[in-house]
Amino acid sequence: MIPTHNIHEMIYLIRGQKVMLDEDLAKLYHVHTKRLNEQVRRNRKRFPDDFMFQLTAEETGFLRSQNAALKKGRGEHRKYRPLAFTEQGVAMLSSVLNSERAIEVNIMIMRAFVRLRQMVSLNRALAKRLAALERRLTGHDTDILHIYQVIQDLSGPARIGFKPAP
Repeated sequence: MIPTHNIHEMIYLIRGQKVMLDEDLAKLYHVHTKRLNEQVRRNRKRFPDDFMFQLTAEETGFLRSQNAALKKGRGEHRKYRPLAFTEQGVAMLSSVLNSERAIEVNIMIMRAFVRLRQMVSLNRALAKRLAALERRLTGHDTDILHIYQVIQDLSGPARIGFKPAP
């Protein structure tokens, strides 16, 4: 259906939370963004602030300029700033969209979020082990220290499957 790595590319780090934007979710669910947001507004009680929030103008501008995630130009702009859904908000969407497609897509998205958590956890464990190794290194172990630095660079947060934003 949809490769998990494609879903990972739709997950952003905004305000310290991993979120998906309404526009990306609408594409996955095969609905118009406007219709998805209508359903959210009709069921607002199901989406508290820790499930969903609207991006600020600054965040929207950042996404537009840094990641080209949002289109800009005549006929391409949106009337309202995007909505960002946390993992719990994405799970709630399947109940308000109420379609087979929504259920299938939600399962895939939940798996992507779980995979990201596993990768972050693995990254933390690796960072701890590397830090312990670094403490044991002496000035004579420059080759090992160089290898350590390369591994540390490769295991940084930019490589774990989501796009950081402000």
